[in-house]
Amino acid sequence: MTHIMIVVGSVRPGRIGLPIAQWARERVEAAGHDVDFADLAEVNLPFLDETAHPAKKQYEKPHTLAWSERVDRAEAFIFVTPEYNHSFSPALKNALDYLFHEWSRKPVSFVSYGGISGGLRGVVSLEPVLNSLGMVRSTADVIIPGASRQVVDGALAHDDAREKALQSVIDELASLAGPLAALRG
Repeated sequence: MTHIMIVVGSVRPGRIGLPIAQWARERVEAAGHDVDFADLAEVNLPFLDETAHPAKKQYEKPHTLAWSERVDRAEAFIFVTPEYNHSFSPALKNALDYLFHEWSRKPVSFVSYGGISGGLRGVVSLEPVLNSLGMVRSTADVIIPGASRQVVDGALAHDDAREKALQSVIDELASLAGPLAALRG
């Protein structure tokens, strides 16, 4: 069993990322893994407000200490993220910027969504950030183009190819988590 954090990267009212993330959560839990469901709207991190650089790990704020503890416990991550103006969600970038060591040598995959690109431009924009944090990028992702048409009555419509893609994400994260844990410590 792998402890996987699913991060809901959008905080916009009316966001479709929440039902997409809930779909991912159901599948990860059904596969037998432990899930920490981190909805950034609920985590509610203010714009980065720590005095010291995150690499120093000298956190002063209660919200940073709580976020650090949650991220540190996670063995792998699924970022459920939209594409905003050909780039990433500012809420997700802020959540990443709060910490440094807690992300290092942990695998990450994406469930991206958006218009015609399915959020891929946002994912590509985040890759240098993940590299600088020492995260290990999985080769498996779920891409949801035209996502607004696929969320019906608050739930993501069934799609066999998407189900298979998410299973690949789950399997790859689980296979990477153990060997990377050995490198962390």
